[in-house]
Order: sequence, then C-alpha cells, then structure tokens
Amino acid sequence: MIHGVEHTAISVPDLRVAIDFYCGVLGFELESESGWPKGVAELDALVGLAESASEVAMLRMGETRIEIFQYESPEPRPQDLEFRVCDHGLTHFCLAVTGIEDEYARLVGAGVVFNAPPVELGASICAYGRDPFGNVFELKQDRSEARA
Repeated sequence: MIHGVEHTAISVPDLRVAIDFYCGVLGFELESESGWPKGVAELDALVGLAESASEVAMLRMGETRIEIFQYESPEPRPQDLEFRVCDHGLTHFCLAVTGIEDEYARLVGAGVVFNAPPVELGASICAYGRDPFGNVFELKQDRSEARA
C-alpha cells in the first residue's frame, strides 16, 4: 500500500549552490549530507548507472523533503535551462505558502526568475519560478488564506 510521497529528488551540477538556494532562499533546513564513491555495486544497481559516484544532501521543511544529488560519475548531461513545463518528464514541485505576494517579491529580490507574478486560479493563487539550474517550482496559496 502506498502512503504518500516520501521525498522528491533533483540532480544538480553544484551541490553547494543548490543547498544555498533551497536553504538560504527557500527556507529548507539541511537534514543530512552523504554520498558514495565509484564501485558500490548495490548503489550502481539501484540508480541504474555503472561506476556511479555522487554527493547527496537531504533537505527538510516541515514534512516536505527534497534530496539533492551532484553526480561525479558518470558525467551528467546538462539540463535544458529552457525546459518547458509541457515537455515530458517531471515538470515541477509545489511549495505551499501564505503571503504569496510578499514571498514572490522576496524571491524576485533574491534573483529567482518567475514566469509571471502570482496568478489567481479559482481557489488558489500560484506562481512558477526556477531554481539556479532551471528546475521549476510552484508557489501555491489557498485563496482563503489571502490577504483581504
């Protein structure tokens, strides 16, 4: 029986930049850091890669966890920084927020690029932004929590 999502994982070219962004800008906390060297057969089998090696950080905000990987081997292919959310694959992850207009302004001030300012969509107010590597995240606020 599946109970829910335990974490979301993102592969990035620079673990330190990712930790700085997700912790320093978005407010996650660094839960742990680990990794593995080349030649760990069980991990190669798990990730489906030969001679894999990676640094890993687990981040937490409340019950939400994000696992960040920086693979040293094999050489990763670069991500398309213009990845469109209509392209096949994981398109984004969503962060629940309150005070979305203030949070949007704070993140823009921190250099986050958004597609547009927050948009009202029925019961929610949402905005799509990108991390330093082009990964899309959504800010979402329930309209019942919006300022009057």
